[in-house]
Amino acid sequence: MAMNVLMISPGYPAEMAFFTRGLGYAGVVVIGLGDQSPDDLPAAAREALDDYIRVDSLADTEAVTDTVVGLAHHVRIDRVECLWEPYMLLAAWLRERLELPGLTVEQTVPFRDKERMKVLLDAAGLRTPWHVAAKTAAQVRAAAERVGYPLIVKPVDGAGSADTYRADSAAELEAVLPMIRHLPQVSVEEFVDGEEFTYDTICAGGQVLFENICQYHPRPLLTKMHEWISPITLALRDLDEPGLQGGRQLGRAVLTALGFSDGFTHMEWYRKADGEVVFGEIGARPPGARTVDVMNFVTDADLFSAWAQAVTQGQITASVERRYNAASIFKRASGVGRITRYEGLDRLLAEYGEHVVAVDLLPVGAPRRDWRATLIGDGMVIVRHPELAETLEMAERFAAELQLFAS
Repeated sequence: MAMNVLMISPGYPAEMAFFTRGLGYAGVVVIGLGDQSPDDLPAAAREALDDYIRVDSLADTEAVTDTVVGLAHHVRIDRVECLWEPYMLLAAWLRERLELPGLTVEQTVPFRDKERMKVLLDAAGLRTPWHVAAKTAAQVRAAAERVGYPLIVKPVDGAGSADTYRADSAAELEAVLPMIRHLPQVSVEEFVDGEEFTYDTICAGGQVLFENICQYHPRPLLTKMHEWISPITLALRDLDEPGLQGGRQLGRAVLTALGFSDGFTHMEWYRKADGEVVFGEIGARPPGARTVDVMNFVTDADLFSAWAQAVTQGQITASVERRYNAASIFKRASGVGRITRYEGLDRLLAEYGEHVVAVDLLPVGAPRRDWRATLIGDGMVIVRHPELAETLEMAERFAAELQLFAS
């Protein structure tokens, strides 16, 4: 008898559609639950769904729970999956209500609450940034005195670098305070001076079945501050490189400490100049900003389907080999309004064409995106090569020489 999987928000954000399709490929019955109109679902999701339950709002936990409990009286539900951060607690609550396997509410909270996350990891003896939670401006100031400068202020339940600010002095902190006034609680943290990496996994039964490490060029906090930067995410082919072992060991220890068993995780960590590794944060979800696509180009695999196999079958059936280094380069147009032209693309494609695996730039005439609201900016290019130096050279060339203009 086929497994029945309830997939929360199967078509939004856009990458969720490929995970939904992966469930279909895994041979399970896929029931979607979301607040999108069925007509608005991406084709990849719509074609994979055996049924779709539309609710007015996924944020209305009580109404959604009533709907799902009612559904469960008529249709057996074997798993509840959600890979979109805002509704992971909803998924956990539904699992508990239906007595299903997977992360409980108690296990999910530390993945959503950065302060709780770090408290648990501190108790496990893992190195986290010095941190203090704060709810008021006065508490933020007091926390800054304890943590010291430079420091970072970030929301306890955010994703990526949204609403994250660095302050190097009390005066700079005062300038930050109005920008975080809308947040109910923040974490005031030590600024860790070092290179920033990811540690991404697909797990089943508490075992890591697939792992990945990316390096950010430059650190995301800098890309958030300066519009002219073209952010690069570089997925590394050789995970056995000595300088990465501390991060891999830290990542596995974090998974153990938080009791993570099945699914995708995305962790960020720092490597200081003296080699010390420091935890950043972790989500019980895949990385965003098309990074799973980058990982697919590293392996020539379908990691959306690998995730689905892991959570429904406890294994990844296909061999996943790391064949390339791959890098995504996100572009931000100069000017405001609509895209008017590109410069440098034809020249770079003529030089590196065989190593360019994706070009997804906004077309001429399209309105610019708000670079502060989305990492993908006005489009992206993905390059890959077996050699790290060549991959990084190509990425830096596209970052520096490909230009988009808007007016």
